[in-house]
Order: sequence, then C-alpha cells, then structure tokens
Amino acid sequence: MCDKKLAPNLPYVKRLFLGWFEPLKEAIEKEQKLQKQKKQKASYAYHIGLLPADKMAVIVMHKMMGLLMIDRDDGYVRLVQAAVQVGDAIEQEVRIHNFLERTKKFRSRNGIQDDENESLSKKQEILRKRVKNFIKKKRLNEVKKLVKSEDSTSTWGRGAQAKLGSRLIELLIETAVVQPPINQLPDDSPEIRPAFRHTLKTIRREPGRRGGNMHGVIECDSLVREGLDKTASHMVIPYVPMLIPPRKWKGYDRGGHLFLPSYVMRTHGARQQQDAIKSVPRKQMQTVFEALDTLGQTKWRVNKRVLAVIENFWHGGGNVAGLVDREDVSIPEKPPSEDAMEIQKWKWSVRKVKKCNRERHAQRCDIELKLSVARRMKDEEGFYYPHNLDFRGRAYPMHPYLNHMSSDLCRGVLEFAEGKPLGKAGLRWLKIHLSNLYGGGVEKLSYDARLTFIENHLNDILDSADKPIDGKRWWLNAEDPFQCLAACINLSEALRSSLSHTVISHLPIHLDGSCNGLQHYAALGRDSLEAAAVNLVAGERPADVYSEIAARVLEIMKRDCEKDPASNPAADLAKVLIRQVDRKLVKQTVMTSVYGVTYVGAREQIKRRLEERAEITDDRLLFSAACYAAKVTLTALGEMFEAARSIMGWLGDCAKVIAAENQAVRWTTPLGLPVVQPYRKSERHLIRTSLQVLALQKEGDSVEVNRQRTAFPPNFVHSLDGSHMMMTAVACKDAGLQFAGVHDSFWTHACDVDKMNKILREKFIELYKTPVLDNLLESFQTSFPTLTFPPLPDRGNFDLENVLESPYFFN
Repeated sequence: MCDKKLAPNLPYVKRLFLGWFEPLKEAIEKEQKLQKQKKQKASYAYHIGLLPADKMAVIVMHKMMGLLMIDRDDGYVRLVQAAVQVGDAIEQEVRIHNFLERTKKFRSRNGIQDDENESLSKKQEILRKRVKNFIKKKRLNEVKKLVKSEDSTSTWGRGAQAKLGSRLIELLIETAVVQPPINQLPDDSPEIRPAFRHTLKTIRREPGRRGGNMHGVIECDSLVREGLDKTASHMVIPYVPMLIPPRKWKGYDRGGHLFLPSYVMRTHGARQQQDAIKSVPRKQMQTVFEALDTLGQTKWRVNKRVLAVIENFWHGGGNVAGLVDREDVSIPEKPPSEDAMEIQKWKWSVRKVKKCNRERHAQRCDIELKLSVARRMKDEEGFYYPHNLDFRGRAYPMHPYLNHMSSDLCRGVLEFAEGKPLGKAGLRWLKIHLSNLYGGGVEKLSYDARLTFIENHLNDILDSADKPIDGKRWWLNAEDPFQCLAACINLSEALRSSLSHTVISHLPIHLDGSCNGLQHYAALGRDSLEAAAVNLVAGERPADVYSEIAARVLEIMKRDCEKDPASNPAADLAKVLIRQVDRKLVKQTVMTSVYGVTYVGAREQIKRRLEERAEITDDRLLFSAACYAAKVTLTALGEMFEAARSIMGWLGDCAKVIAAENQAVRWTTPLGLPVVQPYRKSERHLIRTSLQVLALQKEGDSVEVNRQRTAFPPNFVHSLDGSHMMMTAVACKDAGLQFAGVHDSFWTHACDVDKMNKILREKFIELYKTPVLDNLLESFQTSFPTLTFPPLPDRGNFDLENVLESPYFFN
C-alpha cells in the first residue's frame, strides 16, 4: 500500500500499523543480533531468534490490538495476560513456520512445483485439488510424519512465553507512537506521543466492591482506543475454519488441525485431568472420538443472502436485529448546580454511560470479527469445524467468532454446504422451525397451531424473503431475526416452486430439549410429575415449566400482597412486582437452577430482566425487588422439583465427603470419558521479565472444598447431556444423516428430522436404562474405600419408554 501511494486510504488503525511496523521490525532485528553476540544471553534469547523479525512484529501488533479490542476496561490489558498470549502466538507461528519449511522439502521430493505464471487463485484451486486427492488416495503418510514430528515438539511453557512476550511488548512500547490531528493539539501538548505505556493499576477483585490488587498493565492512547472497533475486520485471525476435513481423533493431542496444536480436551493446565485422559485406553474413548469426528466432518457454508442483509444494516449504523448501535451514548453534561446530591447523581449516570459504552465497544469488535470470518469464507464451497471437549465432556468447535454455537448472527449466516430435497415431511418441519425462530410464545403452541401461524403469515414470509430491507420487515420482530430471515428465504423458494417437495434445502433444523437439565434430573429420579413437567410424557401441547414456575411465583406474591407491610416488608415489594411476573422474568433462573445457580446469581439474573423493562427507576428499590423475586423463584422451584433437588443435594454431599479429604471429585461418563474437577487453590509462580516481575498462576496441591461441592451437580449433569449428544451424533452418522449439536439442541436437514427425532429418543432411553447414579456411587466407593457416602435418594417408577411417544421431548 505504501509503494502504491494508497496508505492514506487505509483505515485509521491500519495506517498506524504501517507507521509502527518498520521501527518495531528494526528493533526486533537489533535485539536478535544483540542476543546472538552476547556471551551472557537473556532468558528469551533462543526463542526470539526462531522467526524473522517482520513476522514477529506483525504478530505482536495484531495480538496486542486484539487483546485491547475484546477487553472491556478503559483501554488497558494486564501485562501477564498480554505477555503470555503474545508468547503463545509466537510459539504457534514457529510451529507453522517449521511445518511449512518441511512441507517445501516434501513438495520438492514429490515433484510438486508451482508455475510462477499461474494466477494466485488458480494455484490455490490446484493446491486444494491436490490436497483432496491426497486424502482420497490415503497418501497422507508423508504429511503425517511431518505432523508427528511437530506434535512431538515440546511446548515452551508459560514462563518462556511470558519472558519473550514481555520483551516484545517492551519493544512495541519503545517504538509505537501516535500523532493527534493538528486541530486536536493543545498548545502545550507534544505533537507525537507513545501509543502504549506500561503502568500499574489497582484492579478490583469484583466490580462494585472496594479494594483490589496492583497489576502491571499496558495502556493504549485514547487515539488508538477510538479506532479499535473500526479495525476488527482488518485483524489477522489465526484460527479460521478448515477447508478440508479435520484429522480424526486418535489420542489426547492427536486429531483436529493438521499441524496446529490440538487437544481433545480443554484442560487449562489441570494436570490430573490431562493425566486421566492420557492414561485411558484408546478403545475406551472410541465413541467419544467418533462423535467428535462426526461433528468435525459436518460441512458448512456461508448464506450469502443473509450476510448481505447483515452487512447492509451494519454499515447503516447497527441498532437493529440485535446488532449493537455503532455510536456511543453521549456523556451527560455536568449540572450547573453545586448541590451534592445532584453532583452524585450525575457521577452515577456518567459511570453508567461509560459502562454502557465499554460494553458497546466490546460488542462492536465482536461483530466485526465475526463478519470478517464470514467475508473470508463466503466464496468457499464449504468448510469444517474441528471439535473438542471441555473437561465435563461437552463438545465445542475449536474456532472462535463465527461458529454455530454463537449468536443469532452467526447461526443466520451459517448453513449446511450439502443440500437435500425437502420432501413432504421436510416442508412441514421447515414451517415448524420458522415458527420456533419467530418465538413470542409461538414455540410453546402445538405443532398444528404453529403450522397455522405460518399459514396466517405467508404474505409476511414472502415479503421478508423478497424485500428484507425495504419491505414490511416482519422477520425483524422474531426472537432470532437472522435465522428467521434464512428460514423465510428457504420457505419462500419452496412455496413458489411447482414441486415444493423437491426444492433443495441447506438450512439446519433445530430440535431443542425442553429445559434439558431438568429432563436429565427427571430421568435420574424417575419422578412422574417432574417428567411430565419437562415433556418426557406425551401431551396435546408442550408443557412449559417456565410458565408453571411463573404462576407459582405469582401465587406466592399475591399472598404476600395481602399481608401487613408493617410486619412484613415483602408486601410492598410484592405490590411493586406483581404486574411484572411472567415466564421471561423467571426463565433464566429456572434454566440455571439445575446447574447450581446461587441466590446471588438468581438475583442478578432477575435484576437484569427488571432493568430491561425500566419500570423501576430507583436503584435501591430495584435491588430490593430483585432480592425478593429471586427468593420467591427459588422457593417455587424447590416446591415443584423436590426430587431433582434431592438428587442435587445427594451429589453435593458426596462431593463434600471427597473434597474434605483434599481429593478432587472424579467420575467416568457413560461413554468412558474420565472427568476430574479442576478446582484447586492456585499458587503464584514469579517470573522475572524485562518489564516487571510477573505472577503466573499455577495449580496448587489443595482443592477448593466448597467449589468442588457446589460445582459437582451441574458438572455431572453436563457430562450426561454431553454423552446424550455424542451418542445421538454417532447414531445419526450411521443412519446417513448430517448432524450438528449445540449441547441440548440437535440439528439436521429438514427431510431427516423425523429420523433424528427417533434416534435422539432411543439414545436418551439407552443412556438412562443404565443405573447411572448406582454406577456413580459404586465408582466413588471403589476410588475412596475408606470414605462413607450418603445413601442414594429415593426414586420413582416413571417408565422411560414414555419418551418414545412424547412429541415435545425435543421440539
């Protein structure tokens, strides 16, 4: 761009990069030469010489800006975090660099040569075909050898990463500058100032609480900060979707990416969990590996029509269809009055606005990063997401930003690369899917009522597909607007075809569990009433546990309203809240109750819902109302799901017994995956770097007893829903279905929904026909023979076979 005199046309921060690049590259080159010549070399001397200076300079700039973009604080990032991440990024690039060097030799040995006269796009197409041919002919032995040699390379460790990263950040601080526009320069201000500076800040342990610890941070200049959210689309994203299927999983660190480090589980340095996974025989993990391979083999593509609509709204300023407003909220002006109360109110309002603007900034950056991946992938015929597990056994795509587990924007943009004819059943499920996405209570109607809803809005659907921007915009009223638009487009194609059933559909159809955590507890406890409340038995329409809890909450509040406020302060709060109680107010708390939500967590969830409604303007009254509503909601939950609470209590008591002996709670999932809870007291590991002494956290020898206890019930249930999803994935693959999973939401083509419906019910029954809780207790008694565990809670006589006949179990 410099050579072509086009640099002034670049976005502001990218122009800054041009100014920073040469000085930083030269500083790194100088440091590399210095460390080569020195007799007594610095601790980072070896690692700083492993890459060319220009690559290191680019990585440091992009990594720092990326960290600042996702940070919600006022333009700073903790040095310990930045140093380790910069060092880690350099380590990954070294692995790629080494792999590419070996690949050159491999290509040379096999007579693969580039024609310099061919266009870049033609070369890419030829290379892609060659890679596909290698896979088809199973001629990947040479590549596998290269991969194996890279996998066997030991990692640097956080200490080495921190030392290298700290020195590179120091060089960036010394060389990167900004120059304010002339019209913004005060008379006494220097014309050029540093873009970054290293300083110390007191960072609170929790927002809103006094006190905190001093941390070394890297701050960016306000000019850099202002340009950040306009730069995200120009950032380098190292991990993007794969253009060929991922490597099949064969071990802890064998699978996923071709040569980037890939681990079957995200252990975050938990040694016991790593050891447990590595020590398990491969045969025991076969189903888990097969499920992850199934998810990784699903081929995706970008829905260009939906992407074009998103781009239009985004360039127009956002603030529609869930897109954040691209403009900040104006800072309130200071009142002319010197009244202390007025000044205090103004300060609080300024804090609120600044907090809102920080959140908007982070959301804008997030959207830009998502869109940048979509733009990059939109012309590809298809791409893949390698998957791995969290420590509980839930599967996740290994790529951030644009994936099907993310927001409505991402889900609206993504579709299956492979299309299938709708068929009669598929057309019906496409309509049901559209009604589910529209939401607003429609998804709680019977299937026939949902189909009627679609028939009543056919004109709106056709208009949405034809004129999504300039039309009536019916789709914008949906709870998931971009997914709704994608479904409108697909359905309109089918409705306008003379042979609707033959229209090809790429749209993933979702089937979601009805409050899935409580479904798992109902299956564990075999309680008939609880099973009916969460759709494990057939009904004329879906049972809605959120509405039932809301009704119970309302009943309790009505009783409180009748009490004397003088003796019962809850009476006044009940009167304030009684008109605001609905399923939306309690939904999040009910959903998370089985995952261990605390009273404080429930209070914050309900407080956010009340803030959204803005009917209570006094902050103190809002807090008191949220406290009261949280207490009542948890009471209603305890009354309605007594058996589930009993099992949760038993799981927590078992964990307490184990943790009291300074042991981590461990178990094996029904698919043979070993799980070890990672909650240990951390210890500080001091690393002296060129900027400051960094305190890295490392795993200690003592467990966190309370956290081991409170986290076990939700973690155990997560391991069960992960098992159910993986069992379903493997069975769908065997049946020839395309499958994608988002924990308790299963996706396939419209024409295959009935098949998937049958499979997921059969796998749920198969999972719970095994004595899950009995096996768990037996494993505890085997692992800890000297400990005494409480007896299993009583269970009911609910027949799991009823699930096969329940149309709304997943719907």
